[in-house]
Amino acid sequence: MARTRGRAEECTPTAARPAEPPSPSPAGAMETLLWLCNWSTLVVCAALKLPQISAVLGARSSRGISLPSLLLELAGFLVFLRYQCYYEYPLLTYLEFPILIAQDLILLLCVFHFNGDVRRAVPYIIICVSAWFILTLQQWILDLAMNLCTFISAASKFAQLQYLWKSRDSGAMSALTWTLASYTCAARIMTTLMTTNDLTILTRFVIMLALNIWITATILHYRKTNIKSE
Repeated sequence: MARTRGRAEECTPTAARPAEPPSPSPAGAMETLLWLCNWSTLVVCAALKLPQISAVLGARSSRGISLPSLLLELAGFLVFLRYQCYYEYPLLTYLEFPILIAQDLILLLCVFHFNGDVRRAVPYIIICVSAWFILTLQQWILDLAMNLCTFISAASKFAQLQYLWKSRDSGAMSALTWTLASYTCAARIMTTLMTTNDLTILTRFVIMLALNIWITATILHYRKTNIKSE
């Protein structure tokens, strides 16, 4: 009997352990982060310049906005977009730039309108359209322009900073717009590291992030100073 009982116990199946859930793979987490960075950047950029445009229209004045800064920024966006298109980089890594260019053109028209003559914007728009085709006539032209793009974009930020320092008045400048711009640069640093790892593009975004934060802080500083003086 004891032997039979022992055999029965040996034949009794043991309870199966529940299967452990698979741990998330690093590749899946990176893809999710990339997706979030790309789409959050697109959403933010869709409304990036709207606070600035709204502030200008509300004040019916372009006071505080540097025209050279705006033109240089537009040139930098144009070169950057053309470079990405030419080398067929992933669409989601630069899809916001057509949106930014369109918003900059609207802001440019607003600035010229409140400065008294919107027709003065026409030559600049013609130059932008012409540059789009000229940049790809030779590959070296585009590569040279891209190498200069960081300096052009940095010059646009310094032009805006200089204007603020000189006037000591943030005027119709929107701190929200520059805060959102800082976020998009930070997000694009992440997406560049995870996709193309292009050092030229990465350097540009790092510099732009630092300058955007600087401009945001300057706007808030002069706004606070003006409130105290009132």
